[in-house]
Amino acid sequence: MLIIDDSSIVRTVLSRELSKVPGIKVLGTAPDPYVGRDKILNLKPDVITLDIEMPRMDGLTFLRKLMKFHPVPTIIVSSLAKQGCETAIACLEAGAIDCVCKPGEAYSVGDVATELARLIKGAKRVRLRKQTDTVARKPLLSSAMIETTNKVFAIGASTGGTEALREVLTRMPKTAPGIIITQHMPEGFTASFAQRMNELCEIEVKEGVHGDSVIPGRAIIAPGNMHMQLARSGAKYIVKVADGPRVCRHKPSVEVLFESTAKFAGRNAVGALLTGMGSDGAAGLLSMRKAGAFTIAQDEATSVVWGMPGEAVKCGAAMEVLPLEKITQRMLDFATGKVKGKKAA
Repeated sequence: MLIIDDSSIVRTVLSRELSKVPGIKVLGTAPDPYVGRDKILNLKPDVITLDIEMPRMDGLTFLRKLMKFHPVPTIIVSSLAKQGCETAIACLEAGAIDCVCKPGEAYSVGDVATELARLIKGAKRVRLRKQTDTVARKPLLSSAMIETTNKVFAIGASTGGTEALREVLTRMPKTAPGIIITQHMPEGFTASFAQRMNELCEIEVKEGVHGDSVIPGRAIIAPGNMHMQLARSGAKYIVKVADGPRVCRHKPSVEVLFESTAKFAGRNAVGALLTGMGSDGAAGLLSMRKAGAFTIAQDEATSVVWGMPGEAVKCGAAMEVLPLEKITQRMLDFATGKVKGKKAA
């Protein structure tokens, strides 16, 4: 058998525990689907275990390709594979033999080894056929994964935004989801602002660089005079930083950030539009809401200028309108599952 998982700890623990089971031989491990593909062709395992959240290509996309071109009995081992959840169902429909929910702590992965060993032994007897495209299928995933353990907070601000962001970011704990920010600010100022926020905050705050990973405990601020977008590398979130024309008269533009977040994070995201003049970000926040994100606009009483958040309220983009001091906690409520987004009509 072959183990494909981006966590070196999980690979080590599963390999060690499964190797103890009579009748199971671990031929190798792989940190992502690309390495996994090569090892499948070279080692010819009769069973593989596959994680979902991995860099370069997510496990579900790889599973579909595998079942189409080189079927191998596959067991999903992921924290997203809760029985009955949409992701688990999508994996089963794509050809997985079964799904095992990975424990929250990597060191406790050995606890599932007994169940996994039973499934591996049973999977050896499974006969698979290549999946074809002859039957029309409803797409199981858009660019945004059905769900992910990695949530994203997207924040936009303009006039008065530096103080508003300080209020929001200094309340964020190290465990907060990855944060991406567009603040209207000239070139050269964003690096200094990010450095100052980094000194004040418990989380890491940095100016965005193309390819930066959006990870828990980190906030990334769009550099002045450059657009920043959310993107995906496999199941992981990254940012893209690039030049381009002004959008809503701004560069960086909140609109650009929010539209990309709607596309790639969907209901795994929170969008918050803070104080600012104009309308940049209002339509993008509506796109996020339509994609299932949880959306917030700062209220008029605490805004220096109620332009951008006010426009978001007018167009129905904001699920909640909150005073500045309550926004951070509400975003964290989403991260812990206390509130959820709901697609707008």
